[in-house]
Amino acid sequence: MTMQTVDPRALRDAFGAFPTGVTVVTACDADGNPIGFTANSFTSVSLNPPLLLVCLAKTSRNFATMTGAQHFAINVLSETQKDVSNTFARPVEDRFAAVEWAKGAAGCPVFSNVAAWFECAMEEVIEAGDHVILMGRIEAFDNSGRNGLGYARGGYFTPTLASKAVSAAAEGNIELAAVVERRGEVLLLGDDVLSLPSIDAHDGNPTETLEKYLETSTGLKVSIGFLYSVYEGKSDGKQHIVYHAVAGDGEPASGRFVKPDALAAAKFKTSSTADIVNRFAMESSIGNFGVYFGDETGGTVHPIPAKGAKA
Repeated sequence: MTMQTVDPRALRDAFGAFPTGVTVVTACDADGNPIGFTANSFTSVSLNPPLLLVCLAKTSRNFATMTGAQHFAINVLSETQKDVSNTFARPVEDRFAAVEWAKGAAGCPVFSNVAAWFECAMEEVIEAGDHVILMGRIEAFDNSGRNGLGYARGGYFTPTLASKAVSAAAEGNIELAAVVERRGEVLLLGDDVLSLPSIDAHDGNPTETLEKYLETSTGLKVSIGFLYSVYEGKSDGKQHIVYHAVAGDGEPASGRFVKPDALAAAKFKTSSTADIVNRFAMESSIGNFGVYFGDETGGTVHPIPAKGAKA
């Protein structure tokens, strides 16, 4: 795409191909009240002197306060803090009531349980098109050792769980599956007994293997999204890795799209498949998704808010 015909939405999507961390930028207004917003347009700049930067849209409701602040803080969220990111990406009245925090040495809100935080003096505010660049000189920081929360193509990902899935795929005896969604409906195979589309994986990247299989078997354009479930199948001895995926328009060559809430009396190939589809139906209704990690009988669901981070 040439710059003469650039589509802002398409350009934003292209920028979104670059995986980033997720931060909440904080400061205090003239009355001492805390303000904050979610941002993934953050990067380190220099070790000597210690500098970092974050970009701020000129349309942000925090624009005047942030550009006039003498200090600000960057809270690098850990992979358990998707709810914090979601809260600070929305116009919630009392955002700070939803997070544990304390004031840093310069008075900026610093969150608990983050991967790292940096409190900075405002070094420079640089004009940059429809944004400004806030350059900060780091005066204090801490590194907890926790893994950071990831963000790419409009969705969160958790590096620890994703790496476990990829490591498992390298060990063999893996079944890859997908909850393939299109406008709220899920693609299911079979007539009397339903199952998710799946394939045994051996070598290579699991998402690439799964995407190729789905597009070949359905004849549809399919985009693999976030990791949805990783569990050990005690009954079949396999490691199961399930992704969320989105299908394009057209009639699938195999299977059919079904509304999840119409499957209350349906019979599934395995109890795990039933659990996955039922969970997806519930999560779709409230708009918050999660990734399950465990086995067939028990595990943990880590929430993945449907709304993405905002720069």
